[in-house]
Amino acid sequence: MPSASLAEVAKAPGTARKKAVVAGPQGARGRKIVREPLDVAALDKYLGVITESLADDKGEDIVTLDLTGRASFADRMVIATGIADRQISAMATHLETKLKEVGLKQRVLIEGAGSSDWVLLDAGDIVVHLFKPEARALYGLERMWGADLDEPAEAEAEAEQPVNS
Repeated sequence: MPSASLAEVAKAPGTARKKAVVAGPQGARGRKIVREPLDVAALDKYLGVITESLADDKGEDIVTLDLTGRASFADRMVIATGIADRQISAMATHLETKLKEVGLKQRVLIEGAGSSDWVLLDAGDIVVHLFKPEARALYGLERMWGADLDEPAEAEAEAEQPVNS
């Protein structure tokens, strides 16, 4: 039986994806996992290391999305493209090493590094997605998590208002 918070989320308006994000991650026995956010200075430091490392490894189209207040699993998302499996795997390995060197205390989790079109790195408050070009276009994370999707009603209301001249 779902907890009261999940039942409330299920009744809330919005897409299934947004409802899942609002509900947040669930641990064993359905208990909500509470994560302690990094301070802004540490977050910016790690984000700088990530983007610099990806650029050094010839990552293409590096995009950083601010998820603060929009997702419970992370505050930032970084998306980059690599041309070959080997390049993507090397980018992931280098990121893990560099984050450890600058003092990231938690373990960086890497999924899909064994020859895949998509590698995910979970560095706590920062999630990094490394794609081949075709997979990046297919999954469209920039469209899914872009800020322009959060306020469609406001944009429509502004467009409907008459312009005073």
